[in-house]
Amino acid sequence: MKAKVAINGYGTIGKRVADAVAAQDDMEIAGVVKTRPSFEARIAMEKGFDLYASIEENIPEFKKSKIEISGTLEDLLEKVDIVIDATPGDTGEEYKKLYDKHGVKAIWQGGEDHELTGFSFNSEANYSDGMGRDFARVVSCNTTGLVRILYALDNAFGVKKARVTLMRRAADPNDIKTGPINALIPDPIKLPSHHGPDVNSILPDIDITTMAVKTSTTLMHLHALNIELKNNCIESDVIGVFEKRPRIRLVSSKDRIKSTAEAMEFAKDLGRPRGDMWENVVWKDSIAFSKGELYFFQAIHQESDVVPENVDAIRALLEMEKDGAKSIKKTNKAIGLMKSS
Repeated sequence: MKAKVAINGYGTIGKRVADAVAAQDDMEIAGVVKTRPSFEARIAMEKGFDLYASIEENIPEFKKSKIEISGTLEDLLEKVDIVIDATPGDTGEEYKKLYDKHGVKAIWQGGEDHELTGFSFNSEANYSDGMGRDFARVVSCNTTGLVRILYALDNAFGVKKARVTLMRRAADPNDIKTGPINALIPDPIKLPSHHGPDVNSILPDIDITTMAVKTSTTLMHLHALNIELKNNCIESDVIGVFEKRPRIRLVSSKDRIKSTAEAMEFAKDLGRPRGDMWENVVWKDSIAFSKGELYFFQAIHQESDVVPENVDAIRALLEMEKDGAKSIKKTNKAIGLMKSS
């Protein structure tokens, strides 16, 4: 029996998770939910996904746009095992009541607070802790990227402290609500940023402080990391650890990947759907030690790096696979996340 999955919110994250779920051989999309008709709703229908309206009052709007609706979110909840909630942040409490009412497990995204579910998920760091839970939260794209890298380093060498500066994209490429900007914005001005505490929701023993700057780009986030390790090592040791991680990709400026623009072009040339880069992109030639501390750069594709984590979270909550490493391997293979270039 395949797990029946609902996608509530078929936008930037939801549509990517839907495709990733559909690619797995142990799960299927039972339906996707949109609030209003859009090109995304039409494409979902063309892909063969059953489409549901968030509330009954919105069904006439879909009919007017000649988009076939199979019912409402509540109708869909009667047919599924689990919901991926990719709705806008701060709606979690209301939807949680609805999922509870229907006895359906649910996974939220990083736009919601940790307190909503009391459990934040990362595939490598705490897969086993998610086994059988009713609710979980997959942390944000930046936090997912930080947890992956810090978990790998802490396991190998021990992390004494981490200090990270995040240069954040201003908006997703399709988002015109914020308009073009010609500025660098401390975000927030009062330090530190929320990313450190968010990392600690999964890795509570890591001493981490973060600060962030919003930049006038839509492509990726860029992290500058300064890490003090507990055990001595050299650059080649760090590279060796990263090479073995399933969702960290090393690139080099020698291959003419010197920017986030070229990293995104690389993803397209790999044949990735929508040009997605699910892995952390770490510049191999940026890895260096100075005065005993580790420094390097990594880029995070905000539209896609949480997608494989959502798939693994489904397996954990539904207890479909006890071994997190096996789930990661299965997910990666199904979506085409192959590290060889």
